[in-house]
Amino acid sequence: MKSKQEVERFLEDIKIRVKSGILNILYLNDREKNARTLLELEIPGNKRTEIIMKLQPEDFYRVEEGKYLEQFEMFSFGKTVKGKEVYIKFSVTDKNLICISFHKAEYPIIYPYK
Repeated sequence: MKSKQEVERFLEDIKIRVKSGILNILYLNDREKNARTLLELEIPGNKRTEIIMKLQPEDFYRVEEGKYLEQFEMFSFGKTVKGKEVYIKFSVTDKNLICISFHKAEYPIIYPYK
C-alpha cells in the first residue's frame, strides 16, 4: 500500500511530465468496456486526459500486485464522472502513461484516503 504522500508525489510527477510533454498518455481503446463507457457517458476522448490530470490522492484505490507488460506497477483510481463511478487504471513507463482501464466501476471502490 502506498502512503498518501507517495500517491501525492506520484500524481504531481506524472502531471508535470504530461504537461511538459515528457510523458504521453496512451489509451487502450480496443477494450470493449472502455469504449462502452465513453459512449454511455458521452465522454469525448480528450476528456479522459482532463480527468486523469485532475486525480487527487483521495481518488486513489490501490497499486495492483501484477505488472502491466511485466514491467511496471498498475495504479488504480476512482472518479465520479456524470454521476457514475469510473475505474481508472494505468501504468507509467519512462515515456508513456498507459491507461489500461477507463470504465464504469464493476465493483465498489474503496478509497483509503477519503
